[in-house]
Amino acid sequence: MQKKKIIVVGGGAAGFFGAIAAKEHFPEAEVIILEKNRTVLNKVRISGGGRCNVTHACFDNKQLLKNYPRGSKFLSKVFTHFDAQSTVDWFHENKVNLKIEPDGRMFPMTNKSETIVECLEGKATKLGIQVLKSSGVKSIIQNSDNRFTINLLHDETYEADAVLITVGGFPNLSSYDWLAALGHTIVSPVPSLFTFNVPDSAFSALSGIAVETSEARVAGTKISQNGPSLVTHWGFSGPANLKLSAWAARELAEKNYSFQLLINWLASENENSIRQIFEIEKKQNPKRTIHNYPIKNLPTRLWKLLCELSEINETLRWIDVSNRQVNKLIENLLNSAHKVEGKSTFKDEFVTCGGIELSEVNPETMESKIVKGLFFAGEVLDIDAVTGGYNFQAAWSTAFLAGKNILK
Repeated sequence: MQKKKIIVVGGGAAGFFGAIAAKEHFPEAEVIILEKNRTVLNKVRISGGGRCNVTHACFDNKQLLKNYPRGSKFLSKVFTHFDAQSTVDWFHENKVNLKIEPDGRMFPMTNKSETIVECLEGKATKLGIQVLKSSGVKSIIQNSDNRFTINLLHDETYEADAVLITVGGFPNLSSYDWLAALGHTIVSPVPSLFTFNVPDSAFSALSGIAVETSEARVAGTKISQNGPSLVTHWGFSGPANLKLSAWAARELAEKNYSFQLLINWLASENENSIRQIFEIEKKQNPKRTIHNYPIKNLPTRLWKLLCELSEINETLRWIDVSNRQVNKLIENLLNSAHKVEGKSTFKDEFVTCGGIELSEVNPETMESKIVKGLFFAGEVLDIDAVTGGYNFQAAWSTAFLAGKNILK
């Protein structure tokens, strides 16, 4: 009897994980990974500053799902089969222990992404999985016998009984044409996870300053995110702003990345509580200069700039401050307004919002509902997450499920 053949298109995290799962569940099958680049697992290598943010220590799936702006309903079924704890266990079984950082992100104990690369490549080699580099796919055709013909860019062809697509996300809709040709709907891609550019900002002089408990909002909408904000020389970054970019990805694309960003530098406070703080300062320290004593441990340079923007000079004391100046300072603390004109994406860690329409994929198996024997995993699907290891988790989960079911 002829060996069954499985082709995995894409040599990234999802591709290797799916291929390994397929070979472990169907050991008699021949498994081949086709990668268009000369190297594999590129995103794994550069993730987390070269440390690889494998997953997040969120072991309650209901909480885990809150980190996916798109795809959470679909993943709620996927995670019942393979979740964050499954990922930790899998790597532990394969001699890679993960550690939890204070913010919940999980990295290999070695702090080196190469540990994850070596684990996946070593496992694939041990199982006899073929990895063919510089092998970009031009088209996939399903034949009358339900088998597939895979045509490569350099005119080589392969036959397969089942195909797993794990090519990641593309920035342009046209890049999905070869998948649309199979009958699948493509949700138009737009960037997700990016920082905000604010040209000629007075805050650029504060580059490197971070505030732990901030809230970032898109003016005129209800979209907001809490967390640390980081001032950069080009604008604003940090988890609060990155998460905001993900949740508002489509709205910001429609605005052509020209919008007003509002930052609350004291997300744990409101107008009343800040007024009370100011009243106490006035009573207890009337002759203290406002500039030199930030409230709530705000960075001194940030506090001084907010004071300047509120027309409070360096010598003004609490006893002399006017109601108008107090009101302006409260406004600058709670609704610091910034005119965003454009975004900055880190190309190596590019995440897209968009891809294969999820209603056309079975979340229990990852098989296409349109083409029998065709499977999908990873970012090629219309699934994306905020920063923190969640995108990799979606890749591991969907890939494992696809590999487990690919020849059933």
